[in-house]
Amino acid sequence: MSKKEIKKVVLAYSGGLDTSIILKWLQDEYNCEVVTFTADIGQGEEVEPARQKALKLGIKPENIFIDDLQEEFVRDFVFPMFRANAIYEGEYLLGTSIARPLIAKRLVEIANETGADAVAHGATGKGNDQVRFEIGALSLNPKIKVIAPWREWDLNSREKLLAYAEKHEIPIAKKGKKSPYSMDANLLHISYEGQILEDPNAEPEEDMWLWTNSPEKAPDKAEYITIEFEKGDAVAINGEKLSPATILRTLNEYGNKHGIGRIDIVENRYVGMKARGCYETPGGTILLKAHRAIESITLDREEAHFKDELMPKYASLIYNGYWFSPEREMMQAAIDKTQENVNGEVRLKLYKGNVIVVGRNSENSLYSEAHSTFEEDEVYNQKDAEGFIRLNALRFIIEGEKQPQRVAKYLAKEDATPKESKESKSEGFASKLKHFLGIQ
Repeated sequence: MSKKEIKKVVLAYSGGLDTSIILKWLQDEYNCEVVTFTADIGQGEEVEPARQKALKLGIKPENIFIDDLQEEFVRDFVFPMFRANAIYEGEYLLGTSIARPLIAKRLVEIANETGADAVAHGATGKGNDQVRFEIGALSLNPKIKVIAPWREWDLNSREKLLAYAEKHEIPIAKKGKKSPYSMDANLLHISYEGQILEDPNAEPEEDMWLWTNSPEKAPDKAEYITIEFEKGDAVAINGEKLSPATILRTLNEYGNKHGIGRIDIVENRYVGMKARGCYETPGGTILLKAHRAIESITLDREEAHFKDELMPKYASLIYNGYWFSPEREMMQAAIDKTQENVNGEVRLKLYKGNVIVVGRNSENSLYSEAHSTFEEDEVYNQKDAEGFIRLNALRFIIEGEKQPQRVAKYLAKEDATPKESKESKSEGFASKLKHFLGIQ
């Protein structure tokens, strides 16, 4: 589809400098009607000012969409992901990644509602978000055109962006001290990239962290909380039933207070490069710990282990932008099946950056004190273990008899004295030869 064929575009619009410039650029370069979409997913900033900025830039009132998606975000995206205990590369709780499919979904919905030919986003050509937005959009509407200005224009520096804004009279907010970092925030996390963080050996300054207390300055007294789960989802805190978004918001408050959820990582981006980022995921860190605790007493051993084997693949699908893929849906169905009995309460102690599980209880618990006790019991015959062990060792017994050389290497004793080097060995031989021949 050529530029001339595009009559209307839906832009993911934050109201900031970049997307305001993109809005004007789309009007000039594509000579098209622009629809703006601003999502409130709990980023902690007012979203209504985006309406006034869009109006000033000539957007029709009926073409301005500002949606509160916080409940949908947590209920339909964050909670399903946490049922899987998803972590990318062992540390990242996927705070930015999981928000992108929701935004892509709403972009396509608005495009369908307004008869738009295309959607547009402000992600750069180096990052993961371009992949997530575009794969998400094309998954839901294969015919939609996606416009990525950062891959088309030559406004590749902040100076050029500011000059463009001044030339076209685009309002620029100038209040307070601007953070030097590239940041993304939603109800699950806040991220920091760029500037000194581009040196993976440079420690970020303390005032970079905007949400959490430092563990050193967190309260000196531990705080106990209880989280209740139903079918793998948190439904109550300290006995009070809460909505999904309120659950996460409340856990964020606890985590921020106690310095929980900071990480500093170097991750492998989908486009091929490594990137260093710092993240605060206070509520999510608490929720993950609690969810694994309730699963520990309600999931069968093999069910739990197989679920853990699936998790890295599931996490990569989310990180790389494949939320709407059939393979993610297939894995989600399997994961959700495991959650049918993940019900009960987990008691946690929060203290100076730590989340400590101190109790877990469920009507569906598989924990049997009668079987696990170290005291005398009447349900477990310890003699049964002998046959169990010999059956599991049977293949090794046969190998040891038929292929003794295979296990011999494990039994060979090494000389305890340091081995001589080749040079010292040759020198010793030469000395002995000279002595034998009578040569001084």
